[in-house]
Amino acid sequence: MSRTPASESFIVRPEDVRIIRALQIAPRASFASIAGVLGLTESAVNRRYRRLCAEGVLRVAGVVNPGALGQSRWLVRLRCRPGGVGAIAEALARREDVNWVALSAAGYEITCAIQSRSREQREELLGRRLPRTAAVLDINAYAMLRQFLGGRGHYWAALHGVLSPEQESALGSEGPPFAEVPVVSREPVVLTAEDERICEALAMDGRASLVDLAAAADSSPGRVSRRLRTLLERRAVHIDVEIAAAALGYRARANLWLRVHPSAVKEVGRALAREPEIAFAAAVSGPYNVHAVAHCRDLDDLFEFTSDRVGSLAGLQSMEVSPVLRHLKQAGTLLSGDRLAGPARPGG
Repeated sequence: MSRTPASESFIVRPEDVRIIRALQIAPRASFASIAGVLGLTESAVNRRYRRLCAEGVLRVAGVVNPGALGQSRWLVRLRCRPGGVGAIAEALARREDVNWVALSAAGYEITCAIQSRSREQREELLGRRLPRTAAVLDINAYAMLRQFLGGRGHYWAALHGVLSPEQESALGSEGPPFAEVPVVSREPVVLTAEDERICEALAMDGRASLVDLAAAADSSPGRVSRRLRTLLERRAVHIDVEIAAAALGYRARANLWLRVHPSAVKEVGRALAREPEIAFAAAVSGPYNVHAVAHCRDLDDLFEFTSDRVGSLAGLQSMEVSPVLRHLKQAGTLLSGDRLAGPARPGG
């Protein structure tokens, strides 16, 4: 169920950022383990974590990867009539197969990510429902061809250095957790009814205990532990640590659409993935063949980043920087203002 953050005046403290970083690296680690690494008490970690969640700064959730199930993923740009864009964006945000939704271009454009679990579900949305919506003027859909950053086990590199290498190693870090792989698996995973129930419970709480997961799946903790390990290893699900970037001082978010020479797409994508401002980067179909999402502290930082570091990438031919005016959903989590509000209810 969606919830409203308790207080917009909540201040994120240095120990909060350290806890967030620890969770990025080991999202299901026990509070006792995190406390031992950070030099805090278990009760302090527990208390700060629950406050961060209640204030809409942090959310840990399990996210199903449709690519592991054999389904493609799409980015969609909708140009809408004034006055109709809000209702369309909110309807999209309520859909389970829409992973994130943002408004840009003076509020007339919606950018969203479609992660349907079946071809029929995707075709119903892109081929029938959206084109028949009167307020939609134009639709451009781009297939994701290769993901360079984001998704499984991703953690936002802007927090790199908050913990020492020794602390990260103690939490189980073996370097950046994201591995560049094909978007759609050639050997799709088939989820069982038990798997689906485990995934549904993790979507509500990515740190749910094995006992709670077993109760949700009508199974035993031991069996759930084995199934969860298999699902994680086969990338059918990943534990995502969602952060309200604005609460950490990053108030300028933008979609970057890059036109890159075909021979340079891989190198540009990999270079973007190394930049701490970048939270997501992928090669896509269409005239702009690389898409990325940037988080910067303000518009001046965004300008410096895009002009100096992104603009100097070899092979870049042109770039569109589209600042986000309103963010409605990220990684399956609805937003209320600048804060995370909770999982979306099915709808749309």
